[in-house]
Amino acid sequence: MTNPVADGAGRGPSARGFVDAAFNEVLAGTRVLITAQRRAEDLSAALKRRGAHTVVAPSMGVEHHIDEASLLGRTRDLLDSPPDAVVVTTGIGLRAWLDAADTAGLSEALSEMLGATSTIARGPKAVGALRGAGADPAWVSPRASSHEILEHLLETGVAGRHVVIQCHGAGDDGLSEALREAGARVTPLTVYRWGPPPDADAVTNSIDELRAARFDAVAFTSSPGSAAWVSSLEAAKALGNVREQNLSGGLLLAAVGQVAAGPLVDAGFDVGCPERGRMGALVRYISTRITEDALTCVIPAGLLRVHATDAALGQRALGLAPGGLAVARLLASHPGRTVSREQILHVLPGDSTDPHAAEVAIARLREALASPASIRTVVRRGYLLVDAS
Repeated sequence: MTNPVADGAGRGPSARGFVDAAFNEVLAGTRVLITAQRRAEDLSAALKRRGAHTVVAPSMGVEHHIDEASLLGRTRDLLDSPPDAVVVTTGIGLRAWLDAADTAGLSEALSEMLGATSTIARGPKAVGALRGAGADPAWVSPRASSHEILEHLLETGVAGRHVVIQCHGAGDDGLSEALREAGARVTPLTVYRWGPPPDADAVTNSIDELRAARFDAVAFTSSPGSAAWVSSLEAAKALGNVREQNLSGGLLLAAVGQVAAGPLVDAGFDVGCPERGRMGALVRYISTRITEDALTCVIPAGLLRVHATDAALGQRALGLAPGGLAVARLLASHPGRTVSREQILHVLPGDSTDPHAAEVAIARLREALASPASIRTVVRRGYLLVDAS
C-alpha cells in the first residue's frame, strides 16, 4: 500500500458535508469512478466541485430492515432491560436502526438508552453516528477492526454481561460466537444486508470503461464494496487489465481507510489512503494524488496536465477528442523536443499516412490551448511543445 499523504492543515470538513471553501478545480479534465452507494452523491459533489467528472456505479447495494418486526421487538426488549454494552460496527447500521425505531416512536428512547450504555465503535463512521444520536463511545477500535473489538471486550471481561452487536452488511465477523464462548449473553441485530448492485448495467459499463483506461481514479469507502468490485472484475475477466493499469501508475485506487483497502491489497492492487478515515480527507487525497501523478508540463499558456480522457490547462478542461488527447500526451511526454509527423500519425486513431492529418491534429490542439505559440513548428522536422518551466 502506498504511503498516505497528509490531510492538509486546518480542521476537517463540517458535519454538514464536504466543505471546501477554495472550490479549486484541480481535477479539471479528470474522471473518477465511485464504487459506493451510501453517500455517493456527497462524494461525487465534492469531487465535482474540484472539477472532476464522476461516474457512480455501486458495486453492491444495501437492503434495509430485513426483518423490521423482529428488530423492533428486540429494540423494545432492550429498552425494557438495557444491555451492558452495545457494539456499533457501522454508521449506516446505527442510523438504519434509529430510523426503524422512529417508525414505531422509539427513536428518542433508543437514543437515551445508547447515551446511558457503554458503547463501542468499530470506526469513525460508527463514532459519527453515535454522536449524532447523542452518545459518546466508551471505546473506539483504532483500526476499525472487529478483531480489535473482540480483544478489547475479552480483556475487560464479558462473562455474565449482556452485549448487543449491531451487525454490518456481511454479519458480525464471528463476534457473537466468540463472546458467547467467553460467557456473555449476546443479542445480534441485523439492520441491513449487502445485496446485489442497484444498477448492474452501470457496473458493467464502468468495467468496460476501466478496460479502455477511461478513468483516472477509483474511490472506495467500505471493505465489502471493495471485495464486490474485485469480484465484478474477476467475473468480467478484467482483473488483470485493470491491475496492470494500477501498478503501472495509470490508475489511482483510493480507499477511505486501510480496512476498505484490504480486499484490494489482497487482490494485488496498489492502494492509497488518507491519514484520516474521513470522506473529506479521501477527496483531498484523490485531488493531491491525481495532480501529482498526472503527466504535467509548463508551457507559455500555463500549466498543462494530461489525464486519462482529457487534458487541462490550469483549471480549464480542454475537451479534447481522443486524437487530440493522444497528440497532447505525445508532446507533453517530450517537452522542448521535436516530435515528427510520423510519430504523430502513429498515435492518431486510424492508419493514416497523410502528413496533412498530423497538421490538422496540431491545429486543433493549438485551438484548444488558445495559444498557438505553445506549439512550435520545426520546419521539415515536426513540432515541439514549448517548455516554459
